[in-house]
Amino acid sequence: MEFKFDFDVNKENIEMLKEIIKENENKKGALMPVLHKAQKIFGYLPIEVQSIISEGLNIPLSEIYGVVTFYAQFSLIPKGKYEIGVCLGTACYVKGAQDIIDKIKDQLGVEIGGTTKDRKFSLEATRCIGACGLAPVMTVNEDVYGKLDVSEIDDIIEKYKG
Repeated sequence: MEFKFDFDVNKENIEMLKEIIKENENKKGALMPVLHKAQKIFGYLPIEVQSIISEGLNIPLSEIYGVVTFYAQFSLIPKGKYEIGVCLGTACYVKGAQDIIDKIKDQLGVEIGGTTKDRKFSLEATRCIGACGLAPVMTVNEDVYGKLDVSEIDDIIEKYKG
């Protein structure tokens, strides 16, 4: 799924980003805080946003891209309003987490690491979240669903569609 960055739609956000850059342009170690704030503003860090940061902080675009792709908290694609995470730790995997992921992929038409066209849902396979006694476990934003069965997925997803 490809998402196109729209400069016209993001005019105000770009101005906010430029203000943040201006506040940080002479500070040592400014890149990480600027990237975090930019992601909060835009929801992700497309190359267009990285270019604005590159120009404003006078840091090579390749360096910024390297940082963005190295740290898992940064995303090159927009995340959905509802971020679904399915734990693939050992306990969850053994108890059927892959079937849960397959059901979600089929229902939403999205791959792991992807976002639906309407930007409503993102799907991630996560590492152990420390809820092994509730395996298999799925999160939707801050909501946790444990001891899941594939038959429950439709109802859970429907709750967030409305």
